[in-house]
Amino acid sequence: MIMKTKLLIPREKYLSAGVHIGMTSKTADMKRFIYKVRPNGLAVLNVGMLDKRIEHAANMLAPMKRMLIVSRKENGQDPAKKFGEVIGAKVIAGRFMPGSLTNPSYKHFFEPEAIIVVDPAADKQAIKESITMRIPIIGLADTFNDTSFIDVVLPCNNKGKKSVALIMWLLAKLIKEKRGEEFALQPEDFGYQ
Repeated sequence: MIMKTKLLIPREKYLSAGVHIGMTSKTADMKRFIYKVRPNGLAVLNVGMLDKRIEHAANMLAPMKRMLIVSRKENGQDPAKKFGEVIGAKVIAGRFMPGSLTNPSYKHFFEPEAIIVVDPAADKQAIKESITMRIPIIGLADTFNDTSFIDVVLPCNNKGKKSVALIMWLLAKLIKEKRGEEFALQPEDFGYQ
């Protein structure tokens, strides 16, 4: 007997944003999140696992006062900025300057309680410094990503703007709700077009 669990948002919303679309290249780290592989070799990620992990990440982040979200890739910058604005997190969109987390004399030095990276491959400098400083890392990871140092993997399509926007919106929504705060924004406010 297969038990159907209720998702945070309708499955169709996840699917229309393409959060489940992986790539043909797959790392050993990400195999456990793959629901199936299409005949053309494209991986399909497990939406149920993503849903549970988003809720776990929101539970972890809700009580925190100092968060950092990093997106070097352009497709994640608008959603990251909106997330930072809504949640009160610091945002580094574009180049992550070395020393941002490890050099106290750097003028933009910051000590977050947790960091969110939109793409572990593009945001590897932020991950490297987070490891050094023992900062928990939440990462949006696609099938090609190495997740060795990610504490909470959000298995999703981190290449699509709609996908990243939906995940950032849902994470922000859950954090605000868990904090007992109002949240009236829509995915479109996070760049979901």
